[in-house]
Amino acid sequence: MVPRRRQQPTFDAKAFLAIVGRGRRLVSVPKKGTVFSQGDSCDFVFYIQAGKVKLTVVSKTGKEATICMLGEGDFFGEDSLFRQRLRMGTVTAVTDCTLMRIEKKAMLKALHSQHEFSDLFVEHLLARNIRYQEDLIDQLFNSSEKRLARILLLFAGFGKDGIREKTEIPKVSQETLAEMVGTTRPRVNTFMNKFRKLGFIDYNGGLEVHSSLLNVILHE
Repeated sequence: MVPRRRQQPTFDAKAFLAIVGRGRRLVSVPKKGTVFSQGDSCDFVFYIQAGKVKLTVVSKTGKEATICMLGEGDFFGEDSLFRQRLRMGTVTAVTDCTLMRIEKKAMLKALHSQHEFSDLFVEHLLARNIRYQEDLIDQLFNSSEKRLARILLLFAGFGKDGIREKTEIPKVSQETLAEMVGTTRPRVNTFMNKFRKLGFIDYNGGLEVHSSLLNVILHE
């Protein structure tokens, strides 16, 4: 009788990103806490289980720019996988965060051996690349008012999991919004007041974004 070949256990990508294991550790980062800083060594990839973070970069002249905001279900720190020795930016928690910190060796092993996980990660990289292209097009061709509306909608998650009537987003300073839009804080303040008067956003202890803000994007 030929012995039955033992089946290999099915790889669960969600469990890999949710459960502590070899090369994986959960870390909690409080609001405004630093996950890593520009110039730190590249040793880990991070997966956001809960919360939001922002990626900023400082130029040689000391000017700081906010590159993007990331939330639940996003990876960051993937530069450690591509022969990058030092971090190119700083990641700071915008809200209290729960992150899965994955060692470079464990991440590469999963990517090389588990097709389901590598497909998930490639999908993330492609989505991020498309986002950066959209940001560049937005910066080159759209007005600052339209760029601000798009950033607020992205923060609120519109388009990621369907259009919702309204949603509340973490508190973000107008200085940060101005950096991302590429304009001044007074202009951001003017646009925010305009959006509120038109009923596109609300301030109720937090910033609430309505789907009607899409009107700014579609009909400037």
